[in-house]
Amino acid sequence: MYILDSSAFINEYHTQERKASIPMVQEELEGESAYRFDALEGSGMHIHIPEEETVERIERAARETGDFDELSRTDVRLVAAAFELDGTLVTDDYAMQNVAEKLDVAVEVIARDGISEQRDWRFQCSGCGREFDDDHDRCPVCGSDLTRKNPA
Repeated sequence: MYILDSSAFINEYHTQERKASIPMVQEELEGESAYRFDALEGSGMHIHIPEEETVERIERAARETGDFDELSRTDVRLVAAAFELDGTLVTDDYAMQNVAEKLDVAVEVIARDGISEQRDWRFQCSGCGREFDDDHDRCPVCGSDLTRKNPA
């Protein structure tokens, strides 16, 4: 089963496989892409609402990779739906791809290249330069802002 992100509807993604999405995707769409969602739903696309327990698991994984602040509520629930349905997530969103990779959820990209590796981001203080594995609102040492840093 293919779990469709809003980019699938915007870019007119086609597959003969079974399809699913979540109600929050429909809320993001306008114009022709909204009509495409309605048409697929009318032709049998499964609408899935993931369990809150799974949503929390995805949020934990996103915090571990450092992608949590990059993901919307819709993004988290799409990854959760793909996880629960043991499906392939169809998205161009790099943060979603990174979290999906961590959870062994298959991903198919649409209009962009997919990620080449899964990353666990690090965070660096803009004041004192210290690095942290976890994101904080402020540096616990000097109180400055933290920025996301490529771990490579």
